[in-house]
Amino acid sequence: MRALLVVSVFLISLISPATAQDVESFYRGKQVRIIVGFSPGGGYDQYGRLLARHISKHIPGVPNVVVQNMPGAASLKSLQYLDAGAAPDGATMVTFNPGLILGSLTAPQKTPIDFRNFSWIGNISEDVRVCFTWHARSMRDWKAFLARDNVVFGNTGVGTSAYLDDRMLLMLFGVKLKMVQGYPGSADKKIAIESGELDGDCGSWTSLPLEWLREKKIDIHVRFSKNIPPDMPQDIPWAQDFLDSDTKKQTFRLLVSGAEIGRPFLVSKAVPADRVNALRAAFDATMKDPEFLADAEKQRLLIGPDNGAAVAKRIADIYASSPEVIARARDIAGD
Repeated sequence: MRALLVVSVFLISLISPATAQDVESFYRGKQVRIIVGFSPGGGYDQYGRLLARHISKHIPGVPNVVVQNMPGAASLKSLQYLDAGAAPDGATMVTFNPGLILGSLTAPQKTPIDFRNFSWIGNISEDVRVCFTWHARSMRDWKAFLARDNVVFGNTGVGTSAYLDDRMLLMLFGVKLKMVQGYPGSADKKIAIESGELDGDCGSWTSLPLEWLREKKIDIHVRFSKNIPPDMPQDIPWAQDFLDSDTKKQTFRLLVSGAEIGRPFLVSKAVPADRVNALRAAFDATMKDPEFLADAEKQRLLIGPDNGAAVAKRIADIYASSPEVIARARDIAGD
């Protein structure tokens, strides 16, 4: 018995600090990184930096929280880094384009990720998406948009929300769209639109430059969200209203499901449960923080959070979609 006791004490001494250390001690003096899967300046970067500025004080140990941009493969690179490069210790979070969630079902060879295999920290807001063209292109309304023979939009890559929006315009609604890929992020596409390189884009309502809206520099043709933010014109049509069959509407709802998980944050599934719980609690507290909310309002960023458990449930529901609906979505979302 004495020998067994000695062996037990010895084995306990070998337990990794990552599992034995309490949460507050682990995070004290640490640097927590929020990896943004795109270049600086776009919507994902804005939300990542917004969270980074306010979540620290709600994490036990009050670590320093910084943002690191890691563009590549439409943000897939940042997700792959989480399990293949970052230590699974709870000091690295990722925010990415949730269009990849659908891509993992419709094109798993290109998005070889099962999103059920992460620990979800939370989602700041639904991504209310709209499609628009530059005012100088003279496509004032949906009818003129449909009538144009060649409309050029840009993309950061296959599987992103903008890519899916463009494919829906092309395959579900009949817009004669040409998709140019390879832009690092939405900020780069904005420059291309102003220079005349692109006719327009599909993107987040909150990411549209205020001067574009104030000076009527863009014509907004459709929204892909049923919900209308308070500052959005009420007459922008909802895309589903243009669809004429239940089959198309079911497919549409699956295709836009990723946008409902619009600004998500996750960590590796290997992160110890107590640290996941601490990050989730910190996220939830941040969503109610008056300074956080004031900062978001100043930047015109929507706040409509889901906690980590709610996001995980949404993910499970998406993966439970029928094979028939997934097959129809695959036809639309294909490259």
